[in-house]
This record gives sequence, C-alpha cells and structure tokens, in this order.
Amino acid sequence: MAETATESVQRHDSARELPRWREGLRAYRLIAGMWVRSSMTYRASFAITVVGNLLVTGLDFATILLMFSRVDSLGGWSLPEVAFLYGLSATAFGISDLVLGSMDVLGARIRDGSFDTLLVRPAPVLAQIGADRFALRRLGRITQGGLVLGWALLRVDVNWTVGKLLLVPVMLVCGAAIFGALFVAGAAFQIVAQDAAEVQNAFTYGGNTLLSYPPVVFGKDFVRGVTFMLPLAFVNWVPASYVLGRPYPLDLPPGAEFASPLVAFVCCALAGVVWRAGLKSYRSTGS
Repeated sequence: MAETATESVQRHDSARELPRWREGLRAYRLIAGMWVRSSMTYRASFAITVVGNLLVTGLDFATILLMFSRVDSLGGWSLPEVAFLYGLSATAFGISDLVLGSMDVLGARIRDGSFDTLLVRPAPVLAQIGADRFALRRLGRITQGGLVLGWALLRVDVNWTVGKLLLVPVMLVCGAAIFGALFVAGAAFQIVAQDAAEVQNAFTYGGNTLLSYPPVVFGKDFVRGVTFMLPLAFVNWVPASYVLGRPYPLDLPPGAEFASPLVAFVCCALAGVVWRAGLKSYRSTGS
C-alpha cells in the first residue's frame, strides 16, 4: 500500500528526533561554544585569567611542598607518592570542574526565578545548567594538576607494568565521572534546599583536597566512610595504593583496585536518579 503524505511527514519527523542524551550533548555544545566565543573576544584577558587560575590552584601543592620541607615523609609516603595522589585528584577534579563546575549557580537561579526560564526551553535542563557560564579559565587547574602528575610519574619508585600504566588514565576518567556525579547530586540538593551551594562545594572541592593526602593520615572510620559510603577513595586512594605497592588501611576484596569504572558507573546512575527526583520536586517561585 502506498504511503500517505501524512505518514511520510510523521516518519521523517521521528527520524529527525534525537535521543535524549544526544539532544543534551548538542545543547551543551552550543551553549558552551557561546561562552567560549565570548571569553575569547579578549584574548589577553583570557590568557591572564588562565595563568592566574593555574597559579592560584598551585597554592594547594605549594602547601604540600612546604610540609615536606620539614619532614621526609607523610605517613610513610614520600613526596613523589603524595604528588601522584595530588596530580590524579587535581586533574580528575579539574576535568569535572571544567565540564560541570557551573552547577553551584543553580541555587542563585532558583532564588531569582531564572531557573524557570531553563525549564521552558526545548533542551535538557541538566545540559543547560552544566554549560551555563562555561569557563575555559578552568583549564589552568587541569594544566597544573597534569604538570604535578607528570613530575610524579617520572620520580615515583614504581615497578611499572602494562596494567599499572593503563590504570593511570582509567583513574583520571573515572575520577572525573565520580566528581561529576557529585556535582549533579549537589545541584539536585540545591533544588530541594533552595540554595546550599556551600554543601555541594564541601563534597566536591573538599573531596579534591582530601584526596590530595594519603589515606593513612586519616582515621580508619573516616577512611571507611569515604570508601564505602561516599566512594571518593576510588578516585585515587584505592587504585593508586595498588600502583604504588602501598597497603590500603582497610581490608578490601580482591580486585577492588580495578573497581573504579564500576563505582563511577553506579555513582553516575544514582546521580541521574537523584537529579530527576530533585527536578520533579521543584516548585516554581511564581514570579
């Protein structure tokens, strides 16, 4: 039977419809591209802010260097080993902060009523929030973390194998995903609490600072919470302990050092559930 004109139009319309995740990526790319073009209008100012961001974030590692100017080791960990932890955490967090670092403005948007504008746009809200005020200056943090990581890889005393070498990029990707899940879950909490950006920052920025130090300097109960309740330990502590040949403070099942991809997947899935629940609970300001 010949296809009618209406059926043909409907078929072509459905073919043009994008899956939800592709639609989100497209919206993110367009919004982020707009902010990138805006920031590149004044290239000298952009370069200065990137260098400034690199120097400011470098103060965190300067603190570690000052610490090691007085001691030879920290909990038995040498400077290159601590730098390895720091570089992994800072680089992974920097990637996540570049992609989703604007999530902490969600509370302000809810208070001033501009969040309602995002809800009526024909694009996924999460993509709009994530790309809002996309700032390339955050490349400074990634650069700084990458430089420290590169130095640590050259100086750390490790019997490198293929598995250990491959685990380094896996830690960076999975770490960025875990931090990204925290950004999304924190944004969902802001919807419910109407603000609380500081609570989100305590887990994201605070988690990055925490993971810059060896797990042995913290109490076992705290390490247990960061490993099993809020699994930040799988960003670097657990897999890095395996790479460096260091015993982990807790008894973990065999293969736990390779569990970062699974942990990252579970965290992202749970963050998606929490985000949808938070979005459904939103009540407009009515303004």
